Amino acid sequence: MVTYILRRILMLIPILIGVTFLVFAIAEVTPGDPVVIMLGTRATPERIATLRAELHLDDPFLLRFGRYIVNAVQGDLGRSIRGQTPVMQEILDRLPSTAQLAFAAVIFATLFGIPVGVIAAQSRGKLVDNAAMLTALVGLSIPSFWLAIILIIIFGINLKWISVTGGEGVKDLILPAFTLGLAPAAVLARLTRSSVLEVKEEDYVRTAHGKGLKKRTIQIRHILRNALIPVITYLGMLFADLLGGTVFIESVFARPGLGRFAVNAISARDFPQVQGLVLFIATFYVVINLLVDLLYGVIDPRIRFTN
Repeated sequence: MVTYILRRILMLIPILIGVTFLVFAIAEVTPGDPVVIMLGTRATPERIATLRAELHLDDPFLLRFGRYIVNAVQGDLGRSIRGQTPVMQEILDRLPSTAQLAFAAVIFATLFGIPVGVIAAQSRGKLVDNAAMLTALVGLSIPSFWLAIILIIIFGINLKWISVTGGEGVKDLILPAFTLGLAPAAVLARLTRSSVLEVKEEDYVRTAHGKGLKKRTIQIRHILRNALIPVITYLGMLFADLLGGTVFIESVFARPGLGRFAVNAISARDFPQVQGLVLFIATFYVVINLLVDLLYGVIDPRIRFTN
């Protein structure tokens, strides 16, 4: 197990370096001089040249990239062009708000999607199954940006139940979490239904019925436990997706998280912020992927990790 984990971690290193190189290269060819952004268009050429030398922007591309990797390993993602504040600190300051929203959306999607999928599978072909899948299809088809605007108009402007200028309370988290988690809940319902139906046809389930085990025991221990393997894969990657995909939701609901941070950084062409955020989210992705793989062995004893 330890050898497997170490090997997986070593495999993640070139992935992260590749992602960082790609973002670094995109920033290199993107129009706009970060020094001009910092000093303004009225800065003299001498002042611009001096600052470029201080920031080592005239160094060769590979040298700057190597220096960035060395600093990133030490937790230094550079400094913001606009505020000259550490990028890592800016990310960590906004991470709790985004993590709270992503976690709430995953909880909503799980509490809604998995039970609906199980109930639909147990009632295959019946009215309950058709109604559940129709509801999931509607939830999957509604554009999140349209739903967010409608919810803001109804509950924020008309009913005044939430603040339209942003808030950090539990009440202000309900609508963003619902908007962000609706489509994943629909996907979970459909995925759970298909997985449960597939597992119900396995030989070991028929054997359990033949032994006269209780129906509840069969459903929980033999069907649901094995059916949750693809569901857990989706849930693990879902949290990572939501953590890096809250751009529009946070902008609409005025939440001070990583989504708005990314929008502002891109708009201002603050390349250190963009590079740092992409590297941070990519690292989170690969770590979540590793944890999901390890969780397989806990859920399904048939899965063993070999060296």
